[in-house]
Amino acid sequence: MASTTVASDLAALTRHSLAGLRMLLVFTLLLGLAYPLAATAVGQVAFPWQANGSLVRSDGSHTTDRSEAVGSALVAQGFTGAEYFHPRPSAAGDGYDTTASAASNLGPLNPDLVATIEERKAAVAELEGVDPSEVPADAVTASGSGLDPEISPAYAAIQVARVARERGLPVADVEAAVAAHTAGRTLGVLGDPRVNVLELNLALDAAD
Repeated sequence: MASTTVASDLAALTRHSLAGLRMLLVFTLLLGLAYPLAATAVGQVAFPWQANGSLVRSDGSHTTDRSEAVGSALVAQGFTGAEYFHPRPSAAGDGYDTTASAASNLGPLNPDLVATIEERKAAVAELEGVDPSEVPADAVTASGSGLDPEISPAYAAIQVARVARERGLPVADVEAAVAAHTAGRTLGVLGDPRVNVLELNLALDAAD
């Protein structure tokens, strides 16, 4: 009788193991293969630009071809020339390094961070010819990723005069370009208005 019980238990264990294995295979195929392929297909058909990295050509137009791209609308670049709008600071690697995306991890009362912010504020105020009190926070603080491609309209506004002067353009034309590349709150309520620096600078280059 004992041997019969053992055999029965082994048979039940085998059945349960095979059932578990079948479920593992089914869900592996469903969630590990079918779902990713379906999501990729929908993205490529419905949102090809976004699905391929939101790439931008030198003329500011969108592309899905990496060989034609000069950057991504989702990743900041370190524009430093006086004729360009500047992004917010970056703590990612040596700056805007996509392989080292990170914040400084310094607290708001950290003396090193406080000193750095004061230095940045003085530098931005001198460059833009404004009072330090007019320098917005995003001009002197890095984002959590260090790759934020956008700045506030306030930071863009204090850069208009410099960019217009360096490019020999009317201030009104540069202000119009900023307005054209300013996005409002997502769904009207999420986030804040923001200006995409890469797309704005490329548009100005294309207009020269």
